[in-house]
Amino acid sequence: MDPLDKVAEQRLAEAIAAGEFDGLPGFGRPLELEDLSQLEPELRAAYLLLKGSGVLPEELAIRKELVTLGDLLQACRDTGERATLEERRRALLLRRDILLEQRRRSARP
Repeated sequence: MDPLDKVAEQRLAEAIAAGEFDGLPGFGRPLELEDLSQLEPELRAAYLLLKGSGVLPEELAIRKELVTLGDLLQACRDTGERATLEERRRALLLRRDILLEQRRRSARP
């Protein structure tokens, strides 16, 4: 074991014994680890950093907005507003398809 690992383990044990981790969000529950195997290794840290900051990749932001638009369209009774929502939905679907195609092309060897 690396000496630095030993120091880190010792400091963690001391902090746990002193109760410094008590009351943290998720205390006492298992960690929910994400499966990042689909991402290239060099992108994983950036993905986790952006996710932790609340930033979504454009494809996911579009998907989220499409869900909201779907709910709005179901509740909408005004034909003019409905047409505006449908136009926005079509534009988002097109943008999503373009992004997915770009990703497919960049993933090809």
